[in-house]
Amino acid sequence: MAEFHASPGDRSLHRLVAGTLLVAFQGTTAPDWVLRDLEAGLGGVTLFGFNVEEPEQLAALTGRLRGAGDLVVSLDEEGGDVTRLAYHTGSPYPGNAALGAVDDVELTRSVYRSIGDDLVRCGVNLDMAPSADVNSADDNPVIGTRAFGNSPDLVSRHTVAAVHGLQEVGVAACVKHFPGHGATQQDSHLEIPVVDVDLDTLHARELAPFRAAIEAGTKSIMTAHVRVPVVTGDVPATLSHAALTELLRGELGYDGVVITDALDMHAITKSVGLGGGAALSLAAGSDLLCLGPLPTEQQVREVIEEIFAAVRDGRLPLSRLEESAERTAKLLAWFGESRREASEQTVIGLDAARRAVSLTGAASPLVDPFVVELDTPPTIAVGDVPWGFAPWLPQAEIVRVKPSEVDRRVLLERAAGRSLVIVVKDAHRYPESRELVSGLLAARSDAVVIEMGLPIWRPQAAAYIATYGAARANAQAAAELLTV
Repeated sequence: MAEFHASPGDRSLHRLVAGTLLVAFQGTTAPDWVLRDLEAGLGGVTLFGFNVEEPEQLAALTGRLRGAGDLVVSLDEEGGDVTRLAYHTGSPYPGNAALGAVDDVELTRSVYRSIGDDLVRCGVNLDMAPSADVNSADDNPVIGTRAFGNSPDLVSRHTVAAVHGLQEVGVAACVKHFPGHGATQQDSHLEIPVVDVDLDTLHARELAPFRAAIEAGTKSIMTAHVRVPVVTGDVPATLSHAALTELLRGELGYDGVVITDALDMHAITKSVGLGGGAALSLAAGSDLLCLGPLPTEQQVREVIEEIFAAVRDGRLPLSRLEESAERTAKLLAWFGESRREASEQTVIGLDAARRAVSLTGAASPLVDPFVVELDTPPTIAVGDVPWGFAPWLPQAEIVRVKPSEVDRRVLLERAAGRSLVIVVKDAHRYPESRELVSGLLAARSDAVVIEMGLPIWRPQAAAYIATYGAARANAQAAAELLTV
């Protein structure tokens, strides 16, 4: 980090500023600059799929980081579509939509406890999960299967179960995305989404799961880069004093750590800039700033300079940094008190996926199966995590096609005399996918359709299988229905 030589007070301030940052870096080993900055008071790191090869490597990486300082080691491990530990293979756990479909809070607690065990083995102490968003917008491009469902009561009870499961094994939960991202139809990675509801709706729907999580003792809450005009006016919640201090701290009574969603998203960088967003968010009431995967070492230094300048010119009270440091210190102390050994690994993820999968209609025994997987663009939050049936239907011919580029007549010719299985993900969001599936079913009413996203669009087929997610466990559970 940039060195300050002016006075002991400046050096103390520099440590307070550095302590608010969760930085990222490329590669599977810790860069020298990160290790030096940890020694100088850096708050911690956020890890991504590109930092992970295997559990043993990740444990060695986090051990090296921890050797440089007392820090927060965080990542997004939601299970289901959003995974960092299994980014290259797909998660062995179903995600929240599947757990919500089963609606067994003890199962959710067990799944998240098992996820927590995996994180403990790898040296991760804060999981940026669960999503407490109530997915009330079918066309939501960023939440979808990451939510437990569209009912505030259901989402609330499963959010509590997830918090308990993680924190029972000493991993801090980070409930997200406050004050709620489920009613949006825009992706905050690309723009500022809007949740335009009245206060009564906000409290009854969006805020209910966060209120439940606070009562359950969640150690951290993540902000959303969403604008809620009735509360935040023209700015996103991440930058809003009314949202973070008046509503979350004051009205809801939360005194744990508040962490920003990644500040390198366009909702922040294209409006107030990375450094400006960092200073504004701290002033609004956040404690730890997740910078996201994009900022470089130089940009991290520029963020520090901007925060330092905001304190000097009065935009950011020193007392806010002191409050943040105190809350983070309590979180770090909790890590030390609650750390425990991970239990033996189980097959809870597959068990949960089997309970979630549903079959409508009847699937005939497979005959020389031809599987058509409709390519779905990855979202930024999920990344390019592999999904599909290749590992679980070795006897099948599997093709991945782009709906707008394939001739369905060619597919039908290849499927002649064979079982046709059509695999989609969130088909309700893609007209080209629905058009291709409808065309195939018009010629092959005996086909099986497997939906690996939210089962909102349900075409008439001989059999329709809903998995409520595209994790590895979901695919295996669906394949078992076809091969029993």
